[in-house]
Amino acid sequence: MFNKKRFVFDNIPDLSGKVAIVTGGNNGIGFITVRELVRKNAHVFIASRSKEKGEAAIEIIKNETKKDAVEFLQLDLKSLNSVKSAAETFLAKNLPLHILINNAGIMATAFETTQDGIQDQFGVNHLGHFLFTNLLLPTIKASAPSRIVNISSVAHQNTPPAGIEFDKLNDPNAHTAFIRYGQSKLANILFTIELDKRLSGTNVYCNSVHPGVIKSDLWNGFHSSWGSWIKPFLNVLKLFMITPEEGALTQLYCATSPEIEEKNHCAKYFVPYGELGKTTAQAKDEELAKQLWDYSEKLVKEKLGDDVFSTDG
Repeated sequence: MFNKKRFVFDNIPDLSGKVAIVTGGNNGIGFITVRELVRKNAHVFIASRSKEKGEAAIEIIKNETKKDAVEFLQLDLKSLNSVKSAAETFLAKNLPLHILINNAGIMATAFETTQDGIQDQFGVNHLGHFLFTNLLLPTIKASAPSRIVNISSVAHQNTPPAGIEFDKLNDPNAHTAFIRYGQSKLANILFTIELDKRLSGTNVYCNSVHPGVIKSDLWNGFHSSWGSWIKPFLNVLKLFMITPEEGALTQLYCATSPEIEEKNHCAKYFVPYGELGKTTAQAKDEELAKQLWDYSEKLVKEKLGDDVFSTDG
């Protein structure tokens, strides 16, 4: 399905002195990503909703790597207040931040809204990470050279002709669950493009990733959207999917490989395993990327106040 692995765990350089955050790091490719960063001596924070699951993952990682530099950071991407609190909790530690991997996500779930009244796939996959990244950005820039990795998907191809229909995002009847997912994954790429523009000259390398079609809990969303009849079909599909270990490789490449800096890879879209991928015309639309940024910023300010992005103090 994909090219020969040009990047494997052994290619990850020593990360002593590096600090990383991985959202959704308690399971799936996020867990593998955290484990391998810790194995190579990074200090890693698992940013996820469930403290119980996060701490269980931490114990497994400590046992497997024989290293202790892994911590839990409470983060519920369905709540912008929780996102703000998570960023503030990390910033209060006065640590650098060299690697941010926006890995967490939900896929093709039945229509719901977040605690802030935002359609959940857009809210979790894009808006929560938009806020989290922006609040951490001063520290990421101060820690340069540093990396931001946004996990997108080949599903960014499955969108309306306009790419993102902002006026219909919260309409439960406007799009199928998979089109809602596609728009959120397109948003990940567009966010990367606009963020990179704003990071020009900062030595922060921001890229997006399609990790592959992976056997993981991400597929659970299909059950809520289509019911139990889909399960046998998914079980067959999973025979052709890659493992979480394989799925973690491309984001680990973007987060750690010296090639990213050597080749000045910025605002690129990578596919397994560390290869440059092709995107849709909508995913190259710089005007749409700017529109998404402005829309996201306005929405966050509506929910949390105009001073939410202030870096004072």
